Amino acid sequence: MDESGKPQDPQESVQPQPPNPPEPPEGPKNSKGRKAPVPGRKKGGGILMGRPFGVPVYVAPSWFLVAALITWVFGAQLEQVLPELGGARYLVSLFFAVAFYASVLIHELAHTVAALRFKLPVRRIQLQFFGGVSEIEKETETPGREFVLAFVGPLLSLVLSGVFYGGMQLVEAGTVPGVLLAGLMISNLIVAVFNLLPGLPLDGGRMLRAVVWKITGNPMSGTVAAAWIGRALAVTVLIGLPLLTHTGALGGPRPDIGSADSLTDALLAAILAAIIWTGAGNSLRMARLRERLPELQARTLTRRAVPVENATPLSEALRRANDSGARALVVVDGHGEPTAVVREAAIVGVPEHRRPWVPVGTLAQDLKDGMRVPAELAGEDLLEFLRATPATEYLVVEETGEIYGVLSTDDVERAFVSAMARHS
Repeated sequence: MDESGKPQDPQESVQPQPPNPPEPPEGPKNSKGRKAPVPGRKKGGGILMGRPFGVPVYVAPSWFLVAALITWVFGAQLEQVLPELGGARYLVSLFFAVAFYASVLIHELAHTVAALRFKLPVRRIQLQFFGGVSEIEKETETPGREFVLAFVGPLLSLVLSGVFYGGMQLVEAGTVPGVLLAGLMISNLIVAVFNLLPGLPLDGGRMLRAVVWKITGNPMSGTVAAAWIGRALAVTVLIGLPLLTHTGALGGPRPDIGSADSLTDALLAAILAAIIWTGAGNSLRMARLRERLPELQARTLTRRAVPVENATPLSEALRRANDSGARALVVVDGHGEPTAVVREAAIVGVPEHRRPWVPVGTLAQDLKDGMRVPAELAGEDLLEFLRATPATEYLVVEETGEIYGVLSTDDVERAFVSAMARHS
């Protein structure tokens, strides 16, 4: 910062590559002035339903749309099988929709339990339009763990399908319980088979990634292979699903081209293809960002700081900073121990004519636990450290406890936006 309190540009030698910056009060903005997306920083999640294993489970608003769609479609099928139900068939259909998504939740809980077993933090589980997602914050350390983490979900769906099939043997066919159990058996089987398809972002894609990772020794090679197969899978779904339906290969009646059923099948295929294509692309982009994550180092991003006492006038503190080429201020006590970091935003808010009368201590943020960053931290370890204690500035210290400087989240965000621009 200069004496006017305006922040200067980061040092030219700084070239960090963070894919997951700490959570600041506001996200960075791109060249068009819009906030840039920050991975791992999602606002909201829908309706909180509970916290199994300590992980929050949310139901996204889109779930209610798909629940209504399932209720309507399954209700129409019940009219053919159980016409005596009348209007009550929609209550049965709604129960089926809820039970189906309960099965999806169990599928996701399998991923969550495996992740927690491997000591991987899980941010949340979200049930949404097409199924659910477990948001695991870290990558697995070995291809074996990656394979297990991906496989447990489809495995549990297959187990559920078997359980519902066993239940069908205990009830009479053509009854409400029989039809519900049959529907749940088939739907869980479809979920398992679909998720086993070998393309990202599906579980089968993660399994393929693990296999290629094991063979090549390079996780990035596995991600590239699984992502491109995922894109090919998206094209196959877009073209193949309407063709299979039109030819009657799936066992249903052959709809006429241009009919409502034909258009519905085409729309469903387009939505599925878009989800798979987008997910594969996001997986590939995030993997490329993570590949350069070690380049992000606390030492390279840190601003040089000048120690000042609590009662030092702001104008005098800024003069000392400019004379020494520093860009930050650290408040120290009488023994030279750091106690607070002066906030840059607070400095900018003080008019220049008042700075001789304002002590820096009134503009400082006290150092709390988690605000002392080791200078040697780098990569994901650094980002996890910053996320644990959100702040605008951090004190960076050497192993000996000596002050190295101040790390600003603004600098981290700028580095992140730069990395996104290079990999978009």
